[in-house]
Formats: sequence, C-alpha cells, structure tokens
Amino acid sequence: MPHTPHIAELTGGITSQAHKLADGRDIIYFDDPDSTLPAGRRADSRTPEPRPATASMRQDPLTGEWVSIAAARQNRAFLPPAELDPLAPQSPTNPSEVPNDYDVAVFENKSPSFGPHVHDADEPRGLYDLTRIGIERTRTSVGRCEVVCFSPEREGSFGSLTRTRARTVIEAWAERTRALSALPNVRQVFPFENRGVEIGVTLQHPHGQIYSYPYITPRTQSLLDSIDSYGPTLFADILSSEQAGERMLLRGDHWSAFVPFAARWPVEVHMLPHRHVADFAETSAAERDELAGLYLRLLRGVDALYDTATPYIAAWHQAPANVARDDVRLMLQLTSPRRAADKLKYLAGSEAAMGAWIGDIPPEKSAQNLRDAIARADLAHPVEPAASVPSSVKESR
Repeated sequence: MPHTPHIAELTGGITSQAHKLADGRDIIYFDDPDSTLPAGRRADSRTPEPRPATASMRQDPLTGEWVSIAAARQNRAFLPPAELDPLAPQSPTNPSEVPNDYDVAVFENKSPSFGPHVHDADEPRGLYDLTRIGIERTRTSVGRCEVVCFSPEREGSFGSLTRTRARTVIEAWAERTRALSALPNVRQVFPFENRGVEIGVTLQHPHGQIYSYPYITPRTQSLLDSIDSYGPTLFADILSSEQAGERMLLRGDHWSAFVPFAARWPVEVHMLPHRHVADFAETSAAERDELAGLYLRLLRGVDALYDTATPYIAAWHQAPANVARDDVRLMLQLTSPRRAADKLKYLAGSEAAMGAWIGDIPPEKSAQNLRDAIARADLAHPVEPAASVPSSVKESR
C-alpha cells in the first residue's frame, strides 16, 4: 500500500521524501519540479535478505593509507540484461532496488565499501588514530555508500539528462552531502559518476555514487599539503590564472571549466565555482541552476570528441566535513583515458608504480579539441534553457 510521508521542499521547486527498503536501508526520492509522479510511494515488498557484515580496512604502513576490504562487493551485479536492471523501477518480473517509478532516487548500496555505521571496538577513534603508522593495523570501514539513480531509463549517463533532471540530481548531491557530512565518523563526502565499461562500469543504467569516508582521502591530504605550502588563496589564484589563459572551455556567471595546466590524462577538465564554497551543500540555488546547463554542455562536448561515447570519471572533490572548510573549494575533476578514437591510456610502470605521470597530449591541444567538440555538441544537442518554476507547482503536489 502506498503511503504519504513527509515531503521536504528543496530549492528550485524540487521535493524529496525518505522511505525504507525491505532490509532497512534508506531510499530517498527526489522529484522534479514538474514531476507527474503521485505523492505516495509503495513499500518495498521483497523478502528482506541479511545485510553483509561491515567491511574492514587495513593500513599500508609504507604510505599510511587505508585499504577497505569489502568482500561482499564480489557478488554485485555485472552487466545484467536490461529486463533485470537492478536500478530500474520494480516490476513483477524485476525485483529491483527501487520499488517505485521515480525521477531521481538515492539509496544505500547493498554491498558497500564503507558502512553502515556500527558501534565496534575497532572503529576509527578520530583522525589522529588513523594517521598513526603501525604494523597490521585494522579498523572497521565505517561510513556510507549510496547509489544515485539519475533516471528510470535503462541506458544513458548524466549528459543524456534534460536540464530539469540534471538540476534535480544536483539538488540531490547537495542534500545528501549535507546529511552525510553530519553522520558520526564521516570525514569526507565524495559524489562521482563512472561512465563506460572501459572505466569498469558494471551497470549501463544512468547513475552515480556517493562515498562517505571515515578519513580524509589521500588525494585531499595532498591538496591540504599544497595549501599549507602555497597559502589559502590557492583555488582563487588557479581560477584567475586559468580564466586569463588559453585552456578555458566554458565560463558562466558562477562557474568556469578549463583544462588544467598540468593535465595528466588525455582528456582532463576541471570546473570551479567563482566564489568559495566548500561543498555542494554550500552552493546557492542560482549556482545550481547554472551548473545544470554548463555541466550538460561540458559532458555532451566530451562525448562529441569522437563518434562513440567517451568513458570518463566525473569526480566532485569536496572539502572534508570538519576541517579546512575555508581553504578547500568544491571542484569537478573529470578524466578520461581515451587518447584517440581507438586507443586508451593505460597506467603502466611509471604512473602505476611510481605515481610519476607522462602526458600524451599537450593540455593546450586538448583544450582546443574540447572547445571544438563543445561547439559541435551545442549545435547537435543544444541544452534547453532553464525552466521557470511556477509558484503553483508545490501547492498542486
């Protein structure tokens, strides 16, 4: 039987409502401002299965980094047929993870790399505990991993969404960043999208993920070291330099996208907000509105580089939950290993073993290629203008 829970009103006329899956996991529906879905949602009628034990993590004493050992992930779905898509709305023949039709749905991963949070003697006891070096140190992988379903469609990616739907996904990122950052022992929240089998994607359904870590990730720790060395204006100075240079791709009132000066990957794009915001939760409604259009243009341009879709990782780097909030700025880092129409860059000896990168394409050439591709995409697949939200939308739902 459907029931009507509390409906939260978010920015841009978007609403959300939270439910539980049969095994107790959370699922949150985010509805477009012009959604035609009914307010009620059916309960998950599946027979609940036991949830896997929380993963554990082990410290590498050579680097101090933590490696999560999540054996339950071995059993996750791998390129299932379309009729058994686990992210499509449930049907009599497809007992998927999402009980209802939806616009955007976010739910706890069935086989998470981190979490759910449990009270255990081996939990991390603050950041100092995790930064100490020892032999055979273990801790419980507390945290949380969520799946973000961009659309009920069975194929596609963020770039294939409408502007309205893209805006709803961005709202979901902001709201989940706010909620996840408040969880016990969560130190950093990371929204991302893996796209393409070349990246290792196991589901064709348009979706992304959000990881919530119990530690500050190695990449962010390196960034903090750079800020300590350079000073707190690092992001502002990078943005100013790139806006004045030849690697700029897109610039709006609130966001700029560019190929970075020291790009590692054949395709690498960074995007920064013009003012300092630590994460999605700090962005304004106007910033989210503009991002929906600019981000779609960028992704469609990346796909227009060649005749076939481009594999990529779209990584939204955010400040840690409780430290360096005034120094670390929200930033997209989109990377692709595709160095030609029929060639991929593989991380071999120097990159994989030593972390010493060798670029294949000069960043300035890559920027020109991307500008041309964005122009082609703008003609072939123009992004629709931002829709105004009638004041009666919320009242009628």
